[in-house]
Amino acid sequence: MPENQPFQHVFHFEEDQDNFESHAIDNGSIYWYASDLMSMLGYQSLGSFKNAINRAITACMALNIDVAENFVQVKRKDESGSIDDYKLSRFACYLTAMNADSRKHQVAAAQAYFASLAEAFRQSFQEADSVERVLIREEVSEREKTLAGVASQAGVVTYAFFQNEGYRGMYNMGLAQLRMLRRIPAGKTPLDFMGKTELAGNLFRITQTEEKIKNENIRGQRALEQTAFAVGKKVRQTMIQLSGTKPELLPVEGDIKEVRKGLKTTQREFAKLDGKKVRRRQLKP
Repeated sequence: MPENQPFQHVFHFEEDQDNFESHAIDNGSIYWYASDLMSMLGYQSLGSFKNAINRAITACMALNIDVAENFVQVKRKDESGSIDDYKLSRFACYLTAMNADSRKHQVAAAQAYFASLAEAFRQSFQEADSVERVLIREEVSEREKTLAGVASQAGVVTYAFFQNEGYRGMYNMGLAQLRMLRRIPAGKTPLDFMGKTELAGNLFRITQTEEKIKNENIRGQRALEQTAFAVGKKVRQTMIQLSGTKPELLPVEGDIKEVRKGLKTTQREFAKLDGKKVRRRQLKP
């Protein structure tokens, strides 16, 4: 396939590559209705489609991009009466498509369509896996804070030791050794260089450690360290059993900060594509 014709074999966004653009509404700012995007992506109801929209909104928040500039809830009338809907910017449509069910051929085609629009800034464009990686990394950060609070209340005095035992159980080595093995720069956390599968494994480890502490009323620094290790080891065994790969041997990904930067660049470039400056203002309902 020639380099200047990527994705040509799936470039059929709901049978017609112009269909998405034809649904754009220009009312001082360019937007698309979520109900129209829903149909183009092969969903039957807005209710089932809202999961993709909610995940897209969460991604927007994780990037510190103004949600109100990209997602606006509205009521509008169609042939069936009054419906709840959203006005979506092009970037919101992109994030929603990246969080939609990729098993649907319409979703896969839409993801390819947005990628084709991004050829001019290809180095910054992020695929669906990268968007999901940002979402999971954000959730890991939030759950780590929760676990730290629970552990502190249960008697952890030195959190670094408690945290290290969780890594030791899951990776058969401590945090410092894991950082050295993967050549992670000093001051960086290995979490920022993990793919979505490994991040999901760590998210499960963190949430299950918290649940075990609370359910079994575990108290004291040493007992809590043993709990963190035991849960990490169990997650390790499960991951090896399911995939055959030890967690420490999973591939190292690029710095998540660069992924975030790329998503922000995509937002700015999509805004330029629609002929408007990036500015902090709301789309009017």
